[in-house]
Amino acid sequence: MMDRLTRNRGWAGLRCGVLAGALITVLCGCGGPATAPEEELRDWVRRGAAAAEARERRVLASMISPAYADARGYDRDRVESLLQIYFKRMNTIELVTSIEEINVAADSAAELLVTVGMAGTHDGVFGFSADAYQFLFELEKDGDDWALISARWGPMGGELR
Repeated sequence: MMDRLTRNRGWAGLRCGVLAGALITVLCGCGGPATAPEEELRDWVRRGAAAAEARERRVLASMISPAYADARGYDRDRVESLLQIYFKRMNTIELVTSIEEINVAADSAAELLVTVGMAGTHDGVFGFSADAYQFLFELEKDGDDWALISARWGPMGGELR
């Protein structure tokens, strides 16, 4: 499978972009008592994961700030377009993730370090794909809701960019 991904770097880039925009995460516990912002962030992650598995692109897009920008040059519209392409290609999406760290500043800004294992079925060569990535999500609280303002990601053990 890695040979296929290496040969088709365009698809690998698309998948990485989709993964970041998708916010695809399912909560696995982090130790210790959580503060109110941490619970809100865990809920944000759960909602994003449920929307990704249900392939609800508009729900995911609503969780991204209109001001979203990342080091790869993606904006909110580009992420939403990538989600649309990815969801059309995938028949099913299953996620297994763990929130490694939650850092909250002044109850209105946060960083989440999340490990995501993703598997799904499609109509491609093998009909199945699986990957593992780490994401660093940057969020900002806008009124009552948290919104993604930027993200960095990379394959497990690789550099986040």
